[in-house]
Amino acid sequence: MHEGDGYFGERAAATYDESLADMFRPEAVEPAVDMLTELAGRGSALEFGVGTGRIALPLAERGVSVHGIDMSRAMVGRLRAKPGGDAIGVTIGDFATTRVAGAFDVAYLVFNTINNLTTQDAQVACFGNAADHLKPGGCFVIEVGVPALRLLPPGQNAVPFHISPTRWAFDSYDVATQAMSSNYVTIVDGRAEYESIPFRYVWPAELDLMARLAGLRLRDRWEGWTRAPFTSESSRHVSVWEKPAD
Repeated sequence: MHEGDGYFGERAAATYDESLADMFRPEAVEPAVDMLTELAGRGSALEFGVGTGRIALPLAERGVSVHGIDMSRAMVGRLRAKPGGDAIGVTIGDFATTRVAGAFDVAYLVFNTINNLTTQDAQVACFGNAADHLKPGGCFVIEVGVPALRLLPPGQNAVPFHISPTRWAFDSYDVATQAMSSNYVTIVDGRAEYESIPFRYVWPAELDLMARLAGLRLRDRWEGWTRAPFTSESSRHVSVWEKPAD
């Protein structure tokens, strides 16, 4: 871990956008921004884990006032260096507990970032923090994968998701604790470099219970940002919980 910046220090920040180039393509970004703009209207949005601004910047371009929370100064530095980056307010801190001034029409957390909170207590606290920041009638949105336990062969605990001559990557799961990790072996100049990042996977029904504890109620759940139906075969979901207006 990189002290101060968690697992997303300078080394990760330097190559983050390039390593996830497909996630920055318009077809990946625009449906998310469309939905968040609809929920925020001409109001305000709070992003948990704002990173380098993949969603925050185009959302701000739509006229939404965006503030972000992130613990990685290195990632936020990349955001600041982009056109429009200075217009995004950012608070450095843990998004499970860090408070900022004001109330927001929508709070959101994308691309599996809820799994970066590696305990159930922290994930529960995140929902409470989101609810505390929302206006009555506001919404909390999470995009996250469905745990891929169905892909585990009997007696194994790892699922590969990338294999090439210079890089191998796999997720490992502990079904007793819901701990998981993404693991990467990269060949650089003939030498292998290994990196592991811990997560905690979480089920849709578990998230719904966390939302109820925070006083939120499920409004919508889709397979993705294009609002295809969520089914038993879906590998991810975008869920929206609402803070009651009363």
